[in-house]
Amino acid sequence: MALLCLHLSPYVSVLGCILLLLRDGVKCTTFTFVNKCDFTVWPGILSGAGSPKLDTTGFELSKDTSRTLRAPAGWSGRFWGRTGCNFDGTSSTTGCSTGDCGSGEIECNGSGAEPPTTLAEFTLGISGSLDFYDVSLVDGYNLPMIVEGSGSCATTGCVSDLNKNCPTELKAKNGLACRSACEAFRTPEYCCSGLYGSPDTCKPSMYSQAFKSACPKSYSYAYDDATSTFTCSDADYTITFCPNLSK
Repeated sequence: MALLCLHLSPYVSVLGCILLLLRDGVKCTTFTFVNKCDFTVWPGILSGAGSPKLDTTGFELSKDTSRTLRAPAGWSGRFWGRTGCNFDGTSSTTGCSTGDCGSGEIECNGSGAEPPTTLAEFTLGISGSLDFYDVSLVDGYNLPMIVEGSGSCATTGCVSDLNKNCPTELKAKNGLACRSACEAFRTPEYCCSGLYGSPDTCKPSMYSQAFKSACPKSYSYAYDDATSTFTCSDADYTITFCPNLSK
């Protein structure tokens, strides 16, 4: 069904989802982004290989505001929050302090997030099959984030401020982000590569265990699937930045 959206437009619009619903009874998934941080967040969006682009690949989300996007069945991709962004061309530094995608503008245009960045990852089901979703710290952490699904879907995410207790050797961006051990040390045992490229050989490190202790439902390292991947069907999702800062 995603192919129909691709035929209609390279982007998935509200109109495209309405046409899908009228023609085939296929309901697009609605993602609602909520900013409860005390500052502006610029969400970034990267569609997976073969998935259509959504209406936007990045936008500004002021404090205490929300925005919705829609995606077709079968879509996969990731969302993240960028902080400290400047796109007005008045500064010698264009981009974002954390989560930057390197585009130099609000739209990420097919580029992913620069680590360390908290990621929300989705693969939507087709024709009633399950959605898969997670919040990942494998690329590090920059913001608290939760994902809530409608109905009986499980909530996942990381509400702790990992920057406050980030080990010195993992600190990044002047304390605005916390690197994963893989990003900090780039060794096979931390990155689950080479001889450590399987669940049997790559085990949690003391760093990933610290992440897991603070955020038990989030991915803490590459093979953390059992307690970190969630499923649901026929759901809409809310992604909230800084959920613990709500007043």
